[in-house]
Amino acid sequence: MSAQLRGNVWAASAALLASSGTLLCCVLPAVMVALGAGAALAGLVGAVPQLVWLSEHKALVFGVAAVALALAGGLLWQARRLPCPADPALARSCRRLRRWSVGLYAIALAAFALGVAFAFVLPRV
Repeated sequence: MSAQLRGNVWAASAALLASSGTLLCCVLPAVMVALGAGAALAGLVGAVPQLVWLSEHKALVFGVAAVALALAGGLLWQARRLPCPADPALARSCRRLRRWSVGLYAIALAAFALGVAFAFVLPRV
């Protein structure tokens, strides 16, 4: 049981990592240009040219993030009613792992939604 909850934390963390890729590909450049930091963005792209690849392949980036979010959400949904151990210390650890998993997943969903807004919605407005 505890191993499954730890797995949920890792799944939520992986979803957060995948969702942060959507922020790097689409939100960061748009915000930097909007703030008048185009030169800083050019310097960043020169230092980290992988940002261009992420932007060119944003459909793939968002697809991977969506799959990671779906998998993590499914694992969290499955484990939502698992009983925690009777030992008070293990029960506290169990509840803490659940809170961490749900919190990381919520942050990942918010990052994904922000990325979708900047990559697909706002350019059409």
